[in-house]
Amino acid sequence: MNEVLPQQKLLLELLIMSGDIAVADDISNTILERTVIECEKRGWVKRSQFGAGFHKTTITESGREASGLKR
Repeated sequence: MNEVLPQQKLLLELLIMSGDIAVADDISNTILERTVIECEKRGWVKRSQFGAGFHKTTITESGREASGLKR
């Protein structure tokens, strides 16, 4: 398994606690954008269009396992 970086673990834990989160499309070059993309590439989260200017970010089963907080 790939090592989970602190910011990735934080995002995964947030998704476990709160469920889906909406992330704005206009967050280019931010830590949040990079972290979501990194987690998506590893299959830990998935994104889908939520509305004008937003994506819904959802944790996957693989993401729950990677976080160490699988329920």
